[in-house]
Amino acid sequence: MNDKDLKNMTLAELGQLVDEFGQKRYLAKYIFSFIHAKDADGISDLTTLSKKFRDELVEQEYFISQIKLVEKLEDPDGTIKYLFELADGLQIESVLLFDDKRRTLCISAQVGCWMGCSFCATAKLGFSRNLTAAEMVDQVNFVTKDECKTSNVVYMGMGEPLNNYENLIRSIEILNCQAGKKLGMRHITVSTCGIADGIERLADEQVRPRLAVSLNAPVDSVRSAIMPVNKKYKLKYLFKALKTYQFKTGNRVTFEYVMIKGVNDSNENLDQLIRLVSSVKCNINLIEYNPYRGCDFLPSSRATMTSFAKKLQNCGIETTIRLKMGQTVKAACGQLGADRITVEKKVYPSG
Repeated sequence: MNDKDLKNMTLAELGQLVDEFGQKRYLAKYIFSFIHAKDADGISDLTTLSKKFRDELVEQEYFISQIKLVEKLEDPDGTIKYLFELADGLQIESVLLFDDKRRTLCISAQVGCWMGCSFCATAKLGFSRNLTAAEMVDQVNFVTKDECKTSNVVYMGMGEPLNNYENLIRSIEILNCQAGKKLGMRHITVSTCGIADGIERLADEQVRPRLAVSLNAPVDSVRSAIMPVNKKYKLKYLFKALKTYQFKTGNRVTFEYVMIKGVNDSNENLDQLIRLVSSVKCNINLIEYNPYRGCDFLPSSRATMTSFAKKLQNCGIETTIRLKMGQTVKAACGQLGADRITVEKKVYPSG
């Protein structure tokens, strides 16, 4: 953590800070609220503080970080993609989705990603670094100020959140705090490609967001071919972690299943999927695959997706079909960073 960035601090940490400066403890709440509820841009905006205290903070090199908007793109379906620049010049993307009254913001946890999922454009960018908690939170702050109050936040943008664990938890604590955005835990979702030990660790936290798992295949042979993470955390270990998580939290798990023609969408795959997920309390999102330049995968037909959904529902598994949104601005699932990659074409094995 950058221990000089006030935006990166929890309310409790700000309390410790004001103590160190010999100030009244209640000022911590004012600072936190000005930053996270009133979108203060700098220490000079913290007008509740005395000028002397503000000057002391500046002298000690404390600051309030800001991400910078590079580009804002809007799809005809209403989806908005934000391209942000960080202090070191690296870039990330966030996506705002509209669904009736729901405003869901998909935020990034890392610059790029090292997980290597073959259907995901972000993986082709490689990995640069983890985001700080402040950089994750600031995506929410910026979009709230620019467009609207978000009703849901999902860590489903660039990067694997559970590989940036400490900053992830810190950012959730900040978003959940009543002095700031007051975002309830049931409105925060962490999506993982299947970091089993991270899932078990999450089960022991006091903060308990919703959990989504990018599953995408019902057997190890297929999953390992398209998701290298499965070579380390095979389905047996992933589901063991999920059962531990459910035992400790009581929370249902959402499975994301990107449907790829000829890879994971056969009738046999469907039967395997039903058997696999029957051991946990879950719901499934069937996601229409979103192609990107340099990848030869094709989306399953919508008839196949409908057939999958119907049989899953008939087996008592709550299932939703997620069709393409934001595709014209490359904001759809798996497309973040697609504008900035150079890739060699490869042919991946099918199941």
